[in-house]
Amino acid sequence: MSQIRPAAVAGMFYPRDARALQQELADLIDGVESLAPRFGHPKALIVPHAGYVYSGPVAARAYDELAAARGIVERVVLLGPVHRVPVRGLALPGAEAFDTPLGRVRIDAEGVRMLAPFRHVVASPAAHAAEHSLEVQLPFLQKMLGEFALLPLAVGDARPQEVREVIERLWGGPETLFVVSTDLSHYHSYEQARAIDQATLARIASFDTDINHEEACGATPLNGFLAAARARGLSIRLLGACNSGDTAGGKDRVVGYSAFALYEGARVTLQDAGLALLAIARAAIGHALGVHAEPPRTDIAPWLARPGATFVTLLLEGKLRGCIGSLAPTRSIGLDAAENALGAALRDPRFSPVTREEWPRCQVEVSVLSPPKPLRFADEAELLAQLRPGEDGVILEHEGRRATYLPQVWEGFPDKRKFLAELMRKAGIPADTRLARCKLWRYRVIKWTQPALH
Repeated sequence: MSQIRPAAVAGMFYPRDARALQQELADLIDGVESLAPRFGHPKALIVPHAGYVYSGPVAARAYDELAAARGIVERVVLLGPVHRVPVRGLALPGAEAFDTPLGRVRIDAEGVRMLAPFRHVVASPAAHAAEHSLEVQLPFLQKMLGEFALLPLAVGDARPQEVREVIERLWGGPETLFVVSTDLSHYHSYEQARAIDQATLARIASFDTDINHEEACGATPLNGFLAAARARGLSIRLLGACNSGDTAGGKDRVVGYSAFALYEGARVTLQDAGLALLAIARAAIGHALGVHAEPPRTDIAPWLARPGATFVTLLLEGKLRGCIGSLAPTRSIGLDAAENALGAALRDPRFSPVTREEWPRCQVEVSVLSPPKPLRFADEAELLAQLRPGEDGVILEHEGRRATYLPQVWEGFPDKRKFLAELMRKAGIPADTRLARCKLWRYRVIKWTQPALH
């Protein structure tokens, strides 16, 4: 007989109804401002675990970092503190799956077997039965990752070294994501909490491993993970922090929340990324035209194998000569840049293919996109108020017809109405179509430009 751990806090910490939950998750994720494109996805997240109305906006900042992880992350190791049933060590649920309103998440049976030698890893259905610190993370993970296997560990009375040993055993590769669930200080006044939490945030960012439970309720799994992360040279980035007084509670007794992302490997600099992507784009076109003997190398750095969305633009004597790109990260960023370069030079339906004679006089521009976020508006005036000329790339869609303009296109259409009118024309949408009937998304880009060779 299968053992299924049912949702215990649906209807309290987050909506019980699947449609309402999906809508709330969409609102939270879509509300995250994606300020910059990403090169891959994090190895680990540190996230809060209060009700979504309180900590959901901060948690969403972390889960938004998984935009490029779908189809890559296959296993999530989830660690959080016990709140109701004490346990010695780290507790597995003794179940085959967890249920949420969004569906069933299977337990990683192989991961459970890997932990069998550890005496401080036990099975405790009771510790998991009503525990919210793990459960509230699952709908976010389901939305961002789709299918994955779960290894949930409710951490009780354990030493940081015991937690670290478990983490090291399960480390794996890009297919494994760690999520550490913890809130910060509890029940201080608003100003007191801000001061305490600011100090704790600095300690987390420094990989301190002696954080106490007054500073973070999930201090035990947090300390153990920070020890493993420091030993492996992970980098860490604070994504956001607030307390319940900033969201849905009073300011007399507040709870603090934060979100961090941790990354493996050396962080790629924007300069290095630009040089590599421009070189790939130029090599791809040059090889196709018979100018370069060697095809582009898309594997010269690990980050080039991570998913990414790019646009490649060619200019000839200051005029557009081709532009092709991707709106979502469906392949490695290195391959994406190479294929879009070929598309811009040879397959843009608006232009004839670039010739060998033209090629040395072409300027190459590579843009990397952030995940698009939907624009919600009631009428044209509200839409126009949200748009940021020169900053927003815009995708516009109506009845299956779709087009986009990169942020740099604002230079030619500084007027918002003119910009949208030209975008509708590009998509083949009738000019008299009301914008309120269209769907729009916006995104940001980082772009690099290489002048023509001659």
